[in-house]
Amino acid sequence: MTPPPPPPPLGRPRRKDTLVLTPALDDSRLVSAVDALTHGRWAHVRTLLAETGQDWDRRGHRLVVLAQGSTSAAWARDWRLAEPDSADAAALLALSHVQLALRGKESEESAQDACRVAARMAPADPTPWLGMLLLARRRGTADQREHAFDQVRARHPDHHHAHHLMAACLAEHRPGDTGDPLHQVYDFAAWAAEQAPADSPLAILPVVAHAERYRALAAAGLQPPDPAASGHWTTRRARQVMKAAFDWWLEWEGEDHPRAKVDLNFLAHAKFHEGRMAEAAALFERIGPYATAAPWSYPDRDPRKAFRAARDLALRSA
Repeated sequence: MTPPPPPPPLGRPRRKDTLVLTPALDDSRLVSAVDALTHGRWAHVRTLLAETGQDWDRRGHRLVVLAQGSTSAAWARDWRLAEPDSADAAALLALSHVQLALRGKESEESAQDACRVAARMAPADPTPWLGMLLLARRRGTADQREHAFDQVRARHPDHHHAHHLMAACLAEHRPGDTGDPLHQVYDFAAWAAEQAPADSPLAILPVVAHAERYRALAAAGLQPPDPAASGHWTTRRARQVMKAAFDWWLEWEGEDHPRAKVDLNFLAHAKFHEGRMAEAAALFERIGPYATAAPWSYPDRDPRKAFRAARDLALRSA
C-alpha cells in the first residue's frame, strides 16, 4: 500500500510539548489588553477596541475574552463613569455582567439590562446581542435564543461565535439515537455553510455540529465517553462532511480570522477520530500550541491531555 503523503509545510516547527489553552487564542494584542485590564489600565482596552472598529467577529471575540476577568466588571464600570458616552465601555460592561451572571454572581435580569443599554448606544453592533445569546445559551428558552441569534445575524449574517453557540444549543435537542442524520443541528449547519460567502469559515460549521452532537449524545449515555470508541466520525455522512470541510480549508486564505484556531481544532479533532492521520497532522502543525477546550474536552475529558495525545500520535503516524 502506498503510504499517505506527508503533511504540507505549514510554517516553522514548534515545540510539540507547548500548549496555550487560553480563550484569547493567538491574539497577542488581546493577551496584552487582558493583562492591562487586570491591573485597571482600561485605556489599553479603549485603544484596542477603537482599532478593532467594525470587524464584528474580532470585536465580539475580544470583548467576550476581556469580560471574563474576575475584576473586568469593576474596571469597566470605572471606564463607563469616566466616559459615559463610550459605546465600547458600555459593551465591555455588558459582557462583564453576562460573565458574572453565568457564574451565578449576578442576576440575569441585570445582565440583560446592561446588554440592552449597550445595544441602544451602538445599534449596528451585534456584540450586545451576542451577550444576550450567551445568557440564553445557558439559561434561556428556545424563543429567547432564536431572538438573540436573529438580532446578531441582522447585524452580521456570518457571525462566527453566534453560529457556534446555536449549533451547541440545537445539538442538545432530542438526544434520540446515535444514528440520527436528520437531526436539526445538521440542517442548521448545512444551511449556514451554504448561505455564507465562499471565504467564510462557516464552511466548517457542519463539522462543529457533528462534534456538538457527539457531546450531547455522550452526555445522555447514548455514546461511549471515549470518542475513539464511538464510531461517530466514521459514518458515511461524517466522512463526506469532513472531506468537504478539509478540502475547503486547503484553499482558504483567511486564517487571520480571530477564531480560526477554534475551527482548526474542531477539524483536527474530527480528522483524528476519523483515522486520517496525515490530514490531522497538517492541521496540528497549523494549530501550533493553540489548543481549545472544545471539542477536546468532549464529553468530560481533560482537554490538554486529549489534545496532546492526539497531536503526538498524528504527527508520529504522518
